[in-house]
Parts: sequence; C-alpha cells; structure tokens
Amino acid sequence: MSRNILLTLRYDGSGYHGWQLQNNALTVQQKMNEAVNAVFHEDVNVCGCSRTDTGVHANMFCCSFRTNKEIAVERIPDAVNYYLPKDVSVYGARLVPQSFHARFSCIGKEYLYQIYNDRYRNPFFEQRALLYPYYLDETLLNREAQSFLGKHDFSGFCSAGSEVIDRIRTIRSVGVSREDNVVTLRISGDGFLYNMVRIIVGTLISVNEGKIPQGSIPEIIDSRDRLRAGITAPAQGLYLNKVFYNGEDRT
Repeated sequence: MSRNILLTLRYDGSGYHGWQLQNNALTVQQKMNEAVNAVFHEDVNVCGCSRTDTGVHANMFCCSFRTNKEIAVERIPDAVNYYLPKDVSVYGARLVPQSFHARFSCIGKEYLYQIYNDRYRNPFFEQRALLYPYYLDETLLNREAQSFLGKHDFSGFCSAGSEVIDRIRTIRSVGVSREDNVVTLRISGDGFLYNMVRIIVGTLISVNEGKIPQGSIPEIIDSRDRLRAGITAPAQGLYLNKVFYNGEDRT
C-alpha cells in the first residue's frame, strides 16, 4: 500500500520563481520533485501547502507526496537534502493519513514581513528584507494593523489577476514590532489572498507616510476597492512562517 508522507522544509526564495512548477522558470517545487524522485526512484509529484511568489521565502513550508517505497521516515530528510541545493532544506518528515493533502488540509498560515529600516543597506538583509530609509513608527503601525483582525471581505487587498471568488478571510492575530533596525509584521489567519500580506504592508507604510489617513483602514476594507489601499510591497521581505493543520495533522 502506498504511504502518504508530509515533508517540512525551509527555503531562501531569492533564486526561485516561487513554489509552483513553471515551464520556463526555476521553482522550489521543481527542485523538490527532482530530489524526491532521485531518492525514491518514482515519478512523484510533491504537492505544496501554498503558492509562494517569486522571491518569497519560507521558514516553514509543508508538502506531501505518495510513495510505494519503504524507506524509513526518519531517513527521508537527510536523503532528500543530499539532492537539494543549499538554499532549500528539509527538516522534518512523517506519515500522514491517506486523506491528508498539504494544501487542502491546511487550516491556517502565519506570515512575516521584514523591513530593514535604515538609511544604508545591509548586505546581510539583501533580498531578505525591504530596505526602507525613512523612519517607521512601529507603535503607530501596530495600532493601525489591529483593524485587520477578524472576518472581512479582503477584495481591496487582493491583486488583479486572482481568480478566487470567495475573498472573505479571518485574521486571527496581527502585530508590528521592532528589534533594532528591523521592523516586522507578523500576521496569521485561515487563509490569504493573492499578494494580500504585501498589500497590507504597503498600506501600513502609506499610513506611516501620511498618504493614507490614520484610522481609515476599516473604511478601506469595507470599500473592497483595491485603489484605496497601498502599494504591493516588494516580495523579498515576505516569509511563510508557520503552517497549521487540525488534530494529528497539525504541524
């Protein structure tokens, strides 16, 4: 009988056009498929928990696949990592029920967005944070960010091109904090629309700059008008940080 296996990995997305397979671009899914197939000697398609965009990173990403081979689960991370580039690393593997799917069994995610708030760029944050040279008031941004909490229609925070019809999502927690020159947005919810977190960040930056009035985020959400929200912040500051599953499938 085939086994259903869940892998947990992290990756630096700087050199990839996101997770999902593409015909003419390098993706993380392509490298994972190649590595898993090399280990199991099967034509395996690894299914991911999310479709991260070009340049987006993951501190935690989950993917699942089925195999008929009996390789011990505890050996799988080392075996797969042998065939992976150094910017992708598997750090967990376990058996999951046959009904489990890395994407459709997911009940929530947490994202981080990092901003390096300094006049001068830091090479250690290059392609891993947004360089923003003007002062960010993290106390103000944290207060404004609380308006995103709860269940809303986030149509105004979704990029054009999305084919998703149901745009109602529930944000469970959100906060903005600072550690030295790094300002971080941390946000979790039951799901996120295309570029939703990056538009939230762009909107908060616009509030900081005075381009969007303080206290107006609830009105922008209610308007469902993309033109009233801020810009889409660049991809390099975004990290998929945690993935959540129910019961025995919770990671």
